[in-house]
Amino acid sequence: MSPDHVLILPGWQGSGAGHWQTLWEAAHGYWRVEQHDWMHPLRGDWSARLDEVVVDADGPVVLVAHSLGCILTAWWAAHSQHTHQVRGALLVAPGDVEQPDVAAQLPGWAPIARQLLPFPAVLVGSRNDPYCRFERAQALAQAWGARFVDLGERGHLNAESGLGAWPEGLSLLHALMKD
Repeated sequence: MSPDHVLILPGWQGSGAGHWQTLWEAAHGYWRVEQHDWMHPLRGDWSARLDEVVVDADGPVVLVAHSLGCILTAWWAAHSQHTHQVRGALLVAPGDVEQPDVAAQLPGWAPIARQLLPFPAVLVGSRNDPYCRFERAQALAQAWGARFVDLGERGHLNAESGLGAWPEGLSLLHALMKD
């Protein structure tokens, strides 16, 4: 699978310079799905944009989602007619948009779609993620039919988590791409 078939789906506010998603883009040529507004995300707009990119791809894609990007992936998969073009998804640190403090900042993103994903998925969670309790991440993995990977106490699995280029995550992605 060529690098342009790996689609990076950042969460709310995008992924900054030190984020593993940004580092993967630079090192491997993966393609970021740009959104119109990273600061005030609208679920319908983000979902339509993802659908557009998947349809325009000249082959199957693999999704690499972080935080709100995970919630987007599940919502998109529940509503799109193009899920057959997805070979798999790496879902990292889903943001719990049903948590009252998060829901207040991201109106319109709840409820979280909780159906089995129509493609293989791996969900990576952290035991001390401030945006999603560990048990909640496990429950989402189960609802989505995703294999769950416990990364221990690593926060929100973003730049502040000190993951750098996150070789362990890249290994998970490569394994998913081989399936």
